[in-house]
Amino acid sequence: MAKTKTSKYDVAEHLRTPKEMAAYLEACLEEANGDAAFIAKALGDIARAKGMTQVARDAGLSRESLYKALSGERSPGFDTIIKVIGALGLELHAKEAQANTLIAQPVRID
Repeated sequence: MAKTKTSKYDVAEHLRTPKEMAAYLEACLEEANGDAAFIAKALGDIARAKGMTQVARDAGLSRESLYKALSGERSPGFDTIIKVIGALGLELHAKEAQANTLIAQPVRID
């Protein structure tokens, strides 16, 4: 029996057009459930698809700081998010939330 070769899936390899990038970000925003690091990681995927060096240049950030900010291990500042979204050629929009999509976040009291 022949062995099956597998490779790690990288979404950045499949984000080819601005429309696909916007749809991916929209889906991640819907799934994030308030997790800013998850959104940062999604922006990192899109930035890698577009070219991290060019995105960093367009956002006015160093390539290294962009990698760190969009690694998904931290929550970057909102100013960084806005710069990156603009550098990616995307726009941020807001709309009224539907009553059934509002999710209460747990509060931890220590």
